[in-house]
Amino acid sequence: MNIVLKIVKYELHDVIRSKWLILYALFFLFVTDGLFRFGGDSSTVIISLMNVVLFIIPLVSIIFGTLHVYNSREFTELLLSQPINRRSLYGGLYIGLVMPLSAGFVLGVSIPFFIHGFRTDAHIPIFITLLASGVFLTFIFTAIAFLLSMLTEEKVRGFGAAIVLWLFFAIVYDGALLFITYTFDDYPLEKPIVILTMLNSIDLARVLLMLQLDVAALMGYTGATFQNFFGSGLGKSVSVVSLLLWIALPVVWGYKLFLKKDF
Repeated sequence: MNIVLKIVKYELHDVIRSKWLILYALFFLFVTDGLFRFGGDSSTVIISLMNVVLFIIPLVSIIFGTLHVYNSREFTELLLSQPINRRSLYGGLYIGLVMPLSAGFVLGVSIPFFIHGFRTDAHIPIFITLLASGVFLTFIFTAIAFLLSMLTEEKVRGFGAAIVLWLFFAIVYDGALLFITYTFDDYPLEKPIVILTMLNSIDLARVLLMLQLDVAALMGYTGATFQNFFGSGLGKSVSVVSLLLWIALPVVWGYKLFLKKDF
C-alpha cells in the first residue's frame, strides 16, 4: 500500500503540473459560469451541461489516458527495474490519473454553482447525479485508455483506436440503437432496449440524468421503458452495478495484460 501511495503521489504531482489538467478544469469552469450568466437558472444549466459532460469527459479521459500511458513508458520501465510488483504499479498509475481528472471536473463545475446558487433545493440531487455521472465516465474511459495502451505497442495506433472507440460509444451506438428501435417497432423491445442501453456507459449515464430531470416523457415509448425500469429501485441498483462493472472489467483486463507485457 505504501508503494501504491508513493506512485499515486508522483502521478498526482506530474499530472497536476500538466497544462492539460488546468485547461480541462478551466473549460468546465468557464462553460458552467457562462451558462449561468447568459440567462440560465440551475435547472437549465444542468440540462445544458448534460451533453457537454457526456461528450467531453469520455473524449478527454480516453485520449489523455492513452497518451499518458505511452508517454510514461520510460518511467514505467524504470519502476519495473526496482523491487515493485506490477499490481502496485498499475494501480498507482491508474488512480494517480483518474483522481486529478475527476477533481478537475468536479471543481470546474461546482464552483459556479456555489457562486450562483440553486433555484430550489430540489436541483441539488440532480446536480449530484451530474457530478457522479462525470466521475463514473472518467473512471470508465480512463480504464479503457489503459486497456488500449496495453493491447497495442504503437502510440499512433493506440491513439487512433481511442478516437474510434469514443466515436462508436458517443455517436454511432446511439444511431444504431435508434435504427433498431425504428426498424423493429412492431416487436416488444422493452428488455432488449434496456440491455443495449446498459452496454453503453454513456447512454446509461444519459438515461439516469434524464430521469432525474423528468424529461423521459419527451422520449415517448422509449422514455416510458426507461422510466419503468431505471426509475425503480431495482433499476437504479442495476444501473450503479453496471457502471461499476464498466470500470472493473477494463481495469482487470488491462491489469492482466500488464502482468504479461514485456517492457
